[in-house]
Amino acid sequence: MSDVVTRGGAFDSFAASAAAAAVTALPPAARFSFRGRPAAIDAVGAAFGLALPREACRAAIAGDRAALWLGPDEWLLLAPDGASGSIRAAFAEGVAPLPHALVDISQRNCAVEIAGPRAEDLLNTGCPLDLTPRAFPVGMCARTLLGKAEIVLWRIAPDRFRLETWRSFGAYVWKYLEEARRGL
Repeated sequence: MSDVVTRGGAFDSFAASAAAAAVTALPPAARFSFRGRPAAIDAVGAAFGLALPREACRAAIAGDRAALWLGPDEWLLLAPDGASGSIRAAFAEGVAPLPHALVDISQRNCAVEIAGPRAEDLLNTGCPLDLTPRAFPVGMCARTLLGKAEIVLWRIAPDRFRLETWRSFGAYVWKYLEEARRGL
């Protein structure tokens, strides 16, 4: 296989696929880690352009932006690559006076999509969560593990997931999924 680490550690741009499940590297994105209390939550949502989800382990989407609830006071905010500057400016204007933590983690993470009729099975080779639609429905997200790597997993559609991981785990996660896919 060609070098699986590019752009400072992101997944390679090729896709490993099979009829059962496809693993595809996603393009770079603007990412922010936000932690805050209710007043800051509303302000960040207004500045980001969508109301942050208040239900545990759920995602909210508005256009090309998404917010994933990861904990009682923690969200992962996703936007298109290149939007970091304008998002930071909006946050500085609308959120600065409120107690909060907002960190641009765009370069820390990389993402991959797992799609196909056996996407659940592929992920469950190394993820301990029950990924059946009843237990992990569309719109649900969670911080969990895949093998030995920490990931954020988000079910986007019945047979499609977005997996975020730290760039330093990127090659491991990619190779893990590639090997597990061959075993399906």
